[in-house]
Formats: sequence, structure tokens, C-alpha cells
Amino acid sequence: MTTTLAVDTSTVVAAAMAVDGRIVASARVDDTRAHAEELLPLVQRVAAEAGVALADVERIVAGVGPGPFTGLRVGVVTALTLAEVLAVPVAGACSLDAVAAEWASAGAPEEFLVVSDARRKEVFWARYDGAGRRLSGPDVAAPDTLPALPLAGPGAHLVGAVTGPTQLDAGWLAAADLPDAGLEPLYLRRPDAEVPTRVKSALPQPRLSLRRTR
Repeated sequence: MTTTLAVDTSTVVAAAMAVDGRIVASARVDDTRAHAEELLPLVQRVAAEAGVALADVERIVAGVGPGPFTGLRVGVVTALTLAEVLAVPVAGACSLDAVAAEWASAGAPEEFLVVSDARRKEVFWARYDGAGRRLSGPDVAAPDTLPALPLAGPGAHLVGAVTGPTQLDAGWLAAADLPDAGLEPLYLRRPDAEVPTRVKSALPQPRLSLRRTR
């Protein structure tokens, strides 16, 4: 019996537990700005709902995005920390793959897109076949530049009418056999806030005097 804990902060705060590929508990907090405060309490909640002690977790999966910089790194760092404390393996999975896996299990169209909100009037997206296999992406683009295909995902409404799952269920990160995406967060673009690369001097700058020459 393999017990897997999954966490994802690519959009809202999500966590789930699966036992032998079966989702036994899954929950989320619909807040895009409280990842650090909400994730660990949510992990404890799904463990209690599943009747599984955290000490009995044998594997951890982290959703690595794509997603905004600040929120995304909370989930990845938390997964790495828990894996270190529990001495269990940890893997990363593309968060959009989990949405694709859920739709594929329910009978997805031949090809479709999974989309999440990238902010700044852009979306993160990837293209899948009916079995949930990623054909291209993930990438970031303006909503009106995406292929005209059926849509799923928490940002799909920014592109058009949604016919697939509208939220990311972390249970599919825990239960599905998703491709290993590594543990490097998929930011896909530079963070909104950056450290200045030019050092500003606190010393007063000398004034230049222009003399007129004959």
C-alpha cells in the first residue's frame, strides 16, 4: 500500500491524499494570497479526513505550476521540507496535467486545452490529447492567441466557454501517474517584483559646471 500526499499552490491552496492510486481526501482553500498561512493546516486537514498520519505518508507530489512566482514556491518548498522531515521521496508534476487527467478519466474530447490565470492579461496553457497526454506547453500567452479547442482549467473562462473541469483537484496529482516534471517551479516568465541590479549611491552627486569658452 502506497500513501501519497500532494500539494499545489499554482492557483489557490490545494492538498490531497491518495492510497494506492485512489483519492481518499482532497480539499482546497479558494484564496490566491494566503498560500503560506493555509497550506500546512490544509495538509493536516486532508490527512485527518483520510485517516492517515503524516508519519505514514510514503511519497509526496508537488504541483510545480505554471503559476505566479510567490504562491508557487510556497507549495514546492513545503513539499521539499515535508519530504526531508518524513524521509520520503518527492516528485514534481505539471499542475495543468492534473486537470487533464481528471477530464480524460471522464471522457475528454480528442484534443483540448487546460488554462490557468497568469495575470497581466495573460494565461498559462498546455495542449492535450483525449487520453490526457500533454502535446505541447506549458506556455504563457494572451488569451486571444490560443488554439480554438475545448477548454478546461481555472483560467479557461478567460479564453472562452468552458466544457471541462474548472478547478485543479490535487487528488489527481496524488493518484494519477503523471509525468515527472522535476522540482523546479515553472514560472515561465520573470517575477512581478525583482531586486534592482543597479546599486544606487547615497552620496550626493557633484554638479557639473559648464563654462563658456571663446
